Amino acid sequence: MPANTALTSRRLGAVLASAALALGLTAGPLALTAHAEGTASTVVADGNLAKDGTLSVTETITFSGNAPRTVTQRFETRENLLGDRQYVQTLSKVSATAQGAPVDTTVTPDGRFTTVTVASAGAAEVVLSYTVTGAVVPVDAGTALRWPMLQGLSAQVTDFRATVQIPTQFSYVRCTAGSPNSTVPCTSAAAGLEGSQVPTFRDGPRGESEFVTVDIGFPAGAMPSNEQVEYRWTLGRAFSVTPLPLAVALGLLVLGAAALLLAHRRTGRDAEADGQLSRVGEFVPTGPGQSEFRVVDEIRPGHIGTVADENVDPIDVTATVLDLAVRGHLLITELPRSSAFAPADWELTRLTSQAPLRPFETLLLDGVAPVGGRRLVSQLSGPVGEVIGDVQDALYDEVVTHGWFERRPDATRDRWTQLALLGLILAVAATGVLVAFTTFGLAGLVLVALALGATFVAQEAPARTRAGAALLAGLGVLRSDLLSHPTDQMPPHRTLQEISEVLPYAVVLGGTDRWLDALAAGDDDTDPDSTDLSWYHGPQDWHLRDLPDSLRSLVTTMSGNLFAR
Repeated sequence: MPANTALTSRRLGAVLASAALALGLTAGPLALTAHAEGTASTVVADGNLAKDGTLSVTETITFSGNAPRTVTQRFETRENLLGDRQYVQTLSKVSATAQGAPVDTTVTPDGRFTTVTVASAGAAEVVLSYTVTGAVVPVDAGTALRWPMLQGLSAQVTDFRATVQIPTQFSYVRCTAGSPNSTVPCTSAAAGLEGSQVPTFRDGPRGESEFVTVDIGFPAGAMPSNEQVEYRWTLGRAFSVTPLPLAVALGLLVLGAAALLLAHRRTGRDAEADGQLSRVGEFVPTGPGQSEFRVVDEIRPGHIGTVADENVDPIDVTATVLDLAVRGHLLITELPRSSAFAPADWELTRLTSQAPLRPFETLLLDGVAPVGGRRLVSQLSGPVGEVIGDVQDALYDEVVTHGWFERRPDATRDRWTQLALLGLILAVAATGVLVAFTTFGLAGLVLVALALGATFVAQEAPARTRAGAALLAGLGVLRSDLLSHPTDQMPPHRTLQEISEVLPYAVVLGGTDRWLDALAAGDDDTDPDSTDLSWYHGPQDWHLRDLPDSLRSLVTTMSGNLFAR
């Protein structure tokens, strides 16, 4: 055989072999696809669009090869739009047959999807019927039916065909296939025969769960829209600043602020004193360059402390104990320390005195030192703790009896505080509901802010009466005197007692240090002064110059122990 003839034969054989290989590679998958288990050879969807936009669909699924025992179809019944909106389609009247016999069908909503499960038991033909509402939506030129006639099927589809009977004229017919958002046209989308209102669609093959979406447009007024739009919860929507929610929030803010202002004026703002001033104590001249301190109308340190800040504080009770000692009802004795590092302690001894006592003073005196007895300051917490509530009650009652308040400050404040806290709880709960289910979250925040404002207003309650306001003005004058009056003008031979009478008031209103220093200045020798004061005794080597440190320590320790539980 000639060489060129042999070469030609070899080339021809190679070409034929390549062609056979290519044919085999192509035919193999096609044959596999055509006869694979669970593959639908045809899916035929027949739709009927009612005049109200309701679409009824009958879907016939024919399997080739071994049919699956269960067929599922996953419908996308919620489509997210821009912002917080969703298109919602509703499936109803779902039923199925297998080989013409009814079978069990389960419908399972799951977020954006609704899954239909058909117990087909391996039937070669399954017919699924359903009705969908909400598939006709408005478009620029009118309305349009947009619905995936094939979607989410648990099988590959070799050939898909669909028809939709429509009750009116249409303006266009389109069809896309592939993924849910695909813009690829399907194989065929036709308007039907002349005079027929049955658009037809065809596509395939399609993979498992792929879509074929029909889009039929209608001119304006030809087909009503039955779209169903719901709103998804978002933080921006919950706290919307659109006109209505914003106006409601601003209106609540203005009305609530006005209500808080009115409540403040009625419960927290003192009555006008009209220039009146009630003196509590004053320095009265007794001679050239001399003066003495006199208390007006038996107003005690506990009274002025309660009127000043509307509370019975530890310092008010401590100042009352000092006042009782200065007036001769108690003797405070500083005990010697066992070592330089041992804590200081004092002994309170009950004395007999004819000076009158207020009810709250009697209760306190019985607590700190029983009649004819004595008690250490370090041991006060138990006995005094049992009566301190009664002492506070008696003091609150007295400031009402004197006409400085219309009602007890503690009861009024507690009532308003409870109402404010209840309002805060309700406001938080209302805000949660508004945020979860409406667009009026801003109104909820305003309610919470107003409730917080009410708690602050509650702490200002109650308002002082005109007499209370006049007394408060007098306290301001007395405080100024305590901070500025010369401490070296007390009458001779009575200096220690006169300054001692000032101390309880200075403990409450201020100026304690300068008056303590004035007492210490009376120590003009090196002799111990342990008993120079009638109301305060120190250890044997104690001097008046030690009094400032001793009394500061006593006030701090006693204030802590009096209210300890």
